[in-house]
Amino acid sequence: MKKILQLLVMLGLTSVAWAETFTIEDIRVEGLQRISAGTVFNYLPVKVGDEMTDNDARGIIRSLFKSKYFNDVQVEQDGNVLVIKVQERPAISSIELVGNKDMDSAELLKSLREIGFGEGQVFEQAMLEKVELELERQYFSRGKYGVAIESEVTPLSRNRVAIRITMAEGVVATIKDINIVGNHSFEQEELMTEFQTTTGSLLSFITKDNQYSRQKLSADLETLRSFYLDRGFVDFTVESTQVSISDDKKSMFITINITEGDKYKINEVRLAGNLIVPEEDLFQLVTIKRNSVFSRKAITKSTENLTNRLGNDGYAFANVNAVPEIDREAQEVNLTFFVDPGRRAYVRRINISGNSKTRDEVLRREFRQQESAWISTEKVEQSKARVSRLGYFENVNVETIPVAGVQDQVDLDFSVSETPSGSLSAGIGFSQSDGLIFNANVTQKNFLGSGKHIRFGFNNSSINTVYSFGYTNPFVTVDGISQGFNAYYRETDADEANIARYTLDAFGGDITFGVPISEENRIDVGLGYEHTQIDLPSLASERVNRYEEYIEREGDTFDTVTLNLGWSSDNRDNALLPTSGISQSLNAEVAVPGPSLQFYKLRYKANAYRPISDSLTFALRGEFGYGDAYGDTEEYPFFQNFYAGGIRSVRGFQANTLGVREDDEPLGGNLMVTGGAEIIFPVPFMEKSLKSFRLSAFTDFGNVYDVDQDFDAGLLRYSAGLSAIWISPFGAMSFSIAAPLKKEDGDETEAFQFSLGSTF
Repeated sequence: MKKILQLLVMLGLTSVAWAETFTIEDIRVEGLQRISAGTVFNYLPVKVGDEMTDNDARGIIRSLFKSKYFNDVQVEQDGNVLVIKVQERPAISSIELVGNKDMDSAELLKSLREIGFGEGQVFEQAMLEKVELELERQYFSRGKYGVAIESEVTPLSRNRVAIRITMAEGVVATIKDINIVGNHSFEQEELMTEFQTTTGSLLSFITKDNQYSRQKLSADLETLRSFYLDRGFVDFTVESTQVSISDDKKSMFITINITEGDKYKINEVRLAGNLIVPEEDLFQLVTIKRNSVFSRKAITKSTENLTNRLGNDGYAFANVNAVPEIDREAQEVNLTFFVDPGRRAYVRRINISGNSKTRDEVLRREFRQQESAWISTEKVEQSKARVSRLGYFENVNVETIPVAGVQDQVDLDFSVSETPSGSLSAGIGFSQSDGLIFNANVTQKNFLGSGKHIRFGFNNSSINTVYSFGYTNPFVTVDGISQGFNAYYRETDADEANIARYTLDAFGGDITFGVPISEENRIDVGLGYEHTQIDLPSLASERVNRYEEYIEREGDTFDTVTLNLGWSSDNRDNALLPTSGISQSLNAEVAVPGPSLQFYKLRYKANAYRPISDSLTFALRGEFGYGDAYGDTEEYPFFQNFYAGGIRSVRGFQANTLGVREDDEPLGGNLMVTGGAEIIFPVPFMEKSLKSFRLSAFTDFGNVYDVDQDFDAGLLRYSAGLSAIWISPFGAMSFSIAAPLKKEDGDETEAFQFSLGSTF
């Protein structure tokens, strides 16, 4: 009753506590507990000295109720003193959440406080009701339509209340049936393969694809529309969509009513507008042809091709619109591409950001689009691809920015995010064959941000001691001619491996020049030298090892001069985590006649990547190596052998252990064949958060063959498993878990393998 009277006062329908106006000599506020008098005075529309009227009283009541601090307000007169009696609303002493398993309590309380419903704040019943509705909406969005929310408000001393919100969440309502009505040309099973929303599978507890989402269903309906439009059904429409839920709130049913319409063909394709490029050149870019089935996808592709072609001539803002003319009687479509090239633009400035370590010149020398030249879409994409293939950056993006105030200039903004371009590998261990082993290798592909490559290596065991150094400058000249050299020293004590009683000391080096012959191809020419000394002590037994036979026949000191010739090609979209393109290399090394041994080595390596969906990539790789002796040398040198096995070769087998063995030790061979196939995919359900991490399912094969063996596919070893590549802050890291599918007695397997600083 009191609230009704207060409302009547606010509406001006009740009388006030005095009959005539008076001058306010003082203002007294009664009933305050937590709120200060000053706060009340701030809301009053009158002050001492004002004339008090009936309207002023109503204004006071309205103003104080509007502050939301009070449940009751009364205005009275005591002589010339204005008396305001208030009853404060209670404060929230505590909020207790019960039963909320799906939503974190701390986060929920934080969000409630941000909207004015938290401990220490004024309690409003209307706000509590809004909170209940919002919680219900949140659970509905999670598919829990049977949720029940109850609130309990407990009064406390000092005008406070404790609030307890109990949530009976229920279970997630799952989609039990999806029914498409009106599909005559395609079976429902075929249409459902395009949907994200499904009735569930074995992985639905992870993917949650059987939970209803309005946004996901809308995307599925657009996908369904695209499916029909790409197959000629111009008049396809979704008539209605009904979503119903069972009485127990646990099951949902979706019915989609469609009208397919007729299937249309293309009758004529025309070009119109300002055709600045010869019409016959543009027609070659139109993928949709006369008498073909109408396809929105093909039309979109044709539009992109025409736009890019105009962009290659400097028309960066060209606009191409496809306008269909539908003849429903003949079920044909006449298609016209209207071309508006716009103004031709040139690049005013190319800006680079994000390269905190790499120098600008390292990027700019890869650019094919130049400043002060007409912009070319093709050259911009080439520039982006070449920078990506450097392997120094995780992401490379480019934006075309119009220059303010002019219509024929643009700026190109290249933004990159650097990744560690070096690699470090080190290890210490012990094996029966090698004894104590220590190795360390350091590679820096972008030394001091200059783009130059530096390599150091050290490997020490009871069998081998190796020191190596390498240097490459990829741009000795502005034309991209590269220069590199390598130097090494190697000691080998084979007696420690029980293979043969000899030691090998070798040192040498090489110098190489690379010449680009096209955007993606280059030729490398080099000259190398190696001095090899093999010491063979007197034999203590009748047994003669094959290595000893070789030394006795060919001698124990070799000075070898090699001529190296190589070709490489690379059009991958990224050097670290490619999704498309092919990289290939072919190298030949020939020991020239004269100084000592005469032999040659050939090596071919290829990696191909092809996207099969937005998130899946199919990859193939292969490597072939062959070496042989010629001239006066009767047998290929054993110390030039190829080896196979390990994370860079055939995963699941220990590194360098495949092939012929003697005294249970791998000998390598003069013929090597390895390869593999894999499906590369991102981390499930974390595609956006882990762009630098991806997984693959693979199968590998390979082996090496000795000089007295011919290639035999039956001797190939096979393995399969899972691998991961992570572009970490320390460099690229590779991991694999593999099991042999085919192995022979004596093969050394290794299930888990990893590498730091290299990728496949």
